[in-house]
Amino acid sequence: MTRISDGAEQFSDSVWWSLHFTGKWLCIWAFGFVLLVSLFPFLLLHVFLTFFSSSMASPKKRLQGLVAATITPMTEHGEINFSVIGQYVDYLVEEQGVKNIFVNGTTGEGLSLSISERRQVAEEWVTKGRNKLDQVVIHVGALSLKESQELAKHAAEIGADGIAVIAPFFLKPWNKDVLIDFLKEVAAAAPAQPFYYYHIPALTGVEIRAEELLDGIQEKIPSFQGLKFSDTNLLDFGQCVDQNRQRQLAFLFGVDEQLLSALVMGATGAVGRPTQINHPTQTSVGKELSLPRSPFLLTGVLYSEIYQLCGQTRFWSVPDQSHHDSGIWDSNGPTPASTAESLQGVY
Repeated sequence: MTRISDGAEQFSDSVWWSLHFTGKWLCIWAFGFVLLVSLFPFLLLHVFLTFFSSSMASPKKRLQGLVAATITPMTEHGEINFSVIGQYVDYLVEEQGVKNIFVNGTTGEGLSLSISERRQVAEEWVTKGRNKLDQVVIHVGALSLKESQELAKHAAEIGADGIAVIAPFFLKPWNKDVLIDFLKEVAAAAPAQPFYYYHIPALTGVEIRAEELLDGIQEKIPSFQGLKFSDTNLLDFGQCVDQNRQRQLAFLFGVDEQLLSALVMGATGAVGRPTQINHPTQTSVGKELSLPRSPFLLTGVLYSEIYQLCGQTRFWSVPDQSHHDSGIWDSNGPTPASTAESLQGVY
């Protein structure tokens, strides 16, 4: 009987200690679970705020240096030749070391394309440039505010790195405030996208000075990051740079023949066609930019390279555009480099 009693007592003690130990851990687990549940909303909020702040309108890397204004390749039937865009990306990155592009601008004939075509071209460049290009900026300007907003939203959805807009040029804005109101509406359609104003008065006929436009623009358009300045008014450009030095804006110059002068004035980058090739006559200027000695020679070589790749364009090969690019383009396509070289100093 004593053995039975002792065994029962030992069993009772072991059960008690087992229950005591299990209960202790259950309490700890229960406390941890309650703590996790109570903190979960705060953890979720932290993750959301971290992601949201990282996606606000500031690019991963400041847009500067060489930015290729891409041509939109066409088939002989006037349809977009999407099949060569991947090769175009590889050419820019691997052969020329250019990793920033400006899509659907003047060179890309964006305003000659339908809205559907512009969307498809933007998608193709973003898709083919993923993990290869640093920044893909899409021009989304249009005469219709609604269409421009649609293109801006689409650019954000496909993962573009920024959007640019020209001034509407049929019913033109008559002063700075009207123009900013238009730009503000477009930028609001994609508020997390870095926003650039595309200043090209020779084509839009909108003569509002860029220096005047920049005054106070970031208060109205928080996503504003800079401008593509495609005008020959170097005084206006110089004032833009001089009066906005503390704002870390991108000042991208778009008139190839005046680029060296613009660099002296403080341009932070160049957007154009000659930026797409490295020619033996090229010389390095500054830390970020490599610039040609001869825009005429370089443009001729550029078109010889790019035109062969793209095959056709919709507009630039039209015979009456033979005056384009200072005489180095004719109805048969780009002038050979040897001919282009002989045209140095035409203007």
